[in-house]
Amino acid sequence: MGLYWEPCPGGARLLRLLGDTPCPAVPGTIEGLPVAELGPYCFADRPVRPGARRTGDDTHEITGNFVEEVTLPDTVRVLDSAAFYNCRRLRRLTAGTGELTMGSDVFLNCFALEDLVIRATPEQATGLFALVGSITEAVRALFWPVGEAAPRAGLWYPAYWEDIEETPAHILLHTFSGQGYHYRQCFLENKLLPAEYDAIFPQGHDADDASVMAMLCFDRLRWPWQLSDAARDAYRDFLKTNTGRVLTRLLKAQDTEGIKALLALDVMDADAFAEGAALAAKADNAEAAALLADAEHKKRAAAPQKKRYDFDF
Repeated sequence: MGLYWEPCPGGARLLRLLGDTPCPAVPGTIEGLPVAELGPYCFADRPVRPGARRTGDDTHEITGNFVEEVTLPDTVRVLDSAAFYNCRRLRRLTAGTGELTMGSDVFLNCFALEDLVIRATPEQATGLFALVGSITEAVRALFWPVGEAAPRAGLWYPAYWEDIEETPAHILLHTFSGQGYHYRQCFLENKLLPAEYDAIFPQGHDADDASVMAMLCFDRLRWPWQLSDAARDAYRDFLKTNTGRVLTRLLKAQDTEGIKALLALDVMDADAFAEGAALAAKADNAEAAALLADAEHKKRAAAPQKKRYDFDF
């Protein structure tokens, strides 16, 4: 791997990575200096600024539509403006435990970005508040400490839209459509506030994408970090009538473990199993179909049997 860089306050500013992988890991140091920043247009398909220093022999730039996943080291503290501009195939960004400062339009046109993986516990102060504040589209955050087999928590942040209207008195009024903006405010000193996050759902979500809200419920139940009984019940009630939306996403992603987790929640009735079987058949996923059939069979076997009476005369 090669790169372009320049010194900056606190260490080195990465200007461009070079190599042949669409899923690069940004190095933690460059010539002994900690990598503290991603420079402007770092992963965008734009020329590197003149005068940048270079290391390594690679010539292929890791930019634009070539980029699929990026892993940041714990040393990074700043993501400069348009760092991922037009990375339309970027689907996952992994960040460390440090807090972050964001420039403008960092993820502009990153339409495929769905997962933000944070190598920390949900109790820690992280850069998640800054990250989700820079993304208006729906995105999921996974708190996944290093070395653990599964995330500690999964939080969805639905999309939202900001409207600006000028009144006759030339006063600008800002309004927000969708609950996504409110979910993004559930932080204090860069730490997640789970009770405030969970309190938003019962307030209503008619303006939000039902598929995203179904996934929000599923992942909150799947990894129930600091989940109250009341919040659990609200999520389960919604999930019971929207399992088909969750299965559609899981089947598309070929996420067998996710399907097992959904079945383990025991939220599917006969109609939901019938819908799931049809979805699995449409996806030509025999393994998912078998899992669904087995779960339905076990549920029926465990159900109380109606008493039967025989009358002999």
